[in-house]
Formats: sequence, structure tokens, C-alpha cells
Amino acid sequence: MPLILVSGYPCSGKTYRSQQLIDFFRSRISAFTDGRLARLKVHHINDQSLGISRNVYHAARTEKDARAAFSSAIKRVLGKDDIVVADGLNYIKGFRYQLYCEAKAVQTTNCVIHVGTSIDKCRELYKHTSATNSAEEYSSEDFENLIFRYEEPNGMTRWDSPLFTVPYDDPTPPLEEIWEALVGSDGKAKVVRPNAATVLKPATEQDYLYELDKTTSDIVMTITAYQKDHAGEGGGSVCVPNVDGAVNLPANPLSLPQLQRLRRQYIALNRQHSLSKSRIAETFVDYLNDSLQ
Repeated sequence: MPLILVSGYPCSGKTYRSQQLIDFFRSRISAFTDGRLARLKVHHINDQSLGISRNVYHAARTEKDARAAFSSAIKRVLGKDDIVVADGLNYIKGFRYQLYCEAKAVQTTNCVIHVGTSIDKCRELYKHTSATNSAEEYSSEDFENLIFRYEEPNGMTRWDSPLFTVPYDDPTPPLEEIWEALVGSDGKAKVVRPNAATVLKPATEQDYLYELDKTTSDIVMTITAYQKDHAGEGGGSVCVPNVDGAVNLPANPLSLPQLQRLRRQYIALNRQHSLSKSRIAETFVDYLNDSLQ
């Protein structure tokens, strides 16, 4: 059942909105006495429920470990009879994409709730909560850093859609619309097709893993060479041999470690399941374009 990804600035009211969602979903579920909807359980996952201190955001390594714990907790409970409210910053679009893929892998619906509280209001709320309970709050440096790094959800991308933005002054999220988008008015399970890049037929072609490694490595090197030839310039499109589309580069040049990280993620997703070797380049280009938006 659905994955509800809550995202917003620190101190924007994400947990308050999450609790509104949880209360509404549990109330709707309690109206059913039998059938699929009556079996649904609602899970609330956030840093507090996992015992994660807000000090983890002070260092890249501890923050990465915290995200891994958050993701693992979601995967443990995500299933056909569970509604998961993932209440966190979820400020990195690549991380939201990862969780979107997890939902697609188990063929369940998902949505993003953007808690649209302004930066000035978040700072006001931060000062108030820090004055009353500073031990459990972000440091001022981490607070400002997280605001600066926040990548706002974009409803035009697959992984941030459907997107529901909740302004600070709204009394509640659009609860009925969210229920309709995730569960449906008739209560029947919605059909969700898994991503072609993540759920594919088992590998049968000889040397598939070799081709997977070589093709992706060649594309990374092609992008690196293009950026070297256009030193100091961002953006642009990199044509890949035997692929109709091109890799659309972001405004800021990509480092080799960034490209290698995306390559490793793609290989990990496709190591055990594969399509024809001739489509590796095409799907890797699609994966890069999705990740770099």
C-alpha cells in the first residue's frame, strides 16, 4: 500500500502534518470491518521513532548513515497491507527518487507531501523551539545549511508526483484528495507497473555483466570527455552511440565521483535482472536523465 513521503524545511511542521495524515487514514480505515481496507496498518517513520539525533546532520558520514537507516525502516514495512508515512526532511531529490523506486518495486502507489512553510517562518519556529528544548534541536549552523541544501519537490518529475503542497496557513492537507490518489474511492488496489529499469527479466545473455559494466563505463567516460572539452561551461547534451536520446547535463559540471556513484547505483539495480544487452545504453541514459533533473 501507499508510501507517503513528507518533505520540507527543518522546523516547517512536517510531523504535525504527518500526524494529521495518520489520524485521517486511521479514521477512514476504522470505518471498514472486513476486506482489504480493514487490514491496512499505518506506520509513522521519522528520526525520533528511529532514535536518530539531529546532530547527525553535522557530518556527511553520519547523515548518510541516518538516511540509510531511514530508508531501511521504510523498506521493512512497505507492503500491500501497509500505509507508510515517511516523515523527514527528504530534501535530496536523489533520495526521493530512491524511495520512489522502492515503492514501484513492490507495485504500490506513492505521493509527496510538501510542507510549504516559508524560510522566515521556519526560522521563527526554530528560535522558539530552540529556546524551550535546545538539546533536541539542530545547531544553528546545521539548520541554515539544511535550508540552503533543500531541493524542493517538483511535480513535473515522476518521483515527486503526485505532489501535494500544504501552505503553513492551511488547516489541514487535502486529505480526501490524497486518499483518492493513493487508495481510490472504491478501495480497490491500484495497478502500479514497476520501472522497466528496475524490474526486468532474468539475465540470460552471455557476458551480460561484462557488457553492463563496460557500456556504463564508456558512457561515463564520454560525458567526462565532453566536459573536459567544454571546460568551465555547464549544461549541454552528450550524444551516446546507438542511443536515440542524449544525456542532458545540469548547469553545474559533474565530477567523476558523482558520475561513478550514479553508475554504481544503476549497476546495483540491474545486476540480477536484465533486458537485452542492446538496451543497456538506452536505459542508462534514461536513468542519468532522471537522476540529473
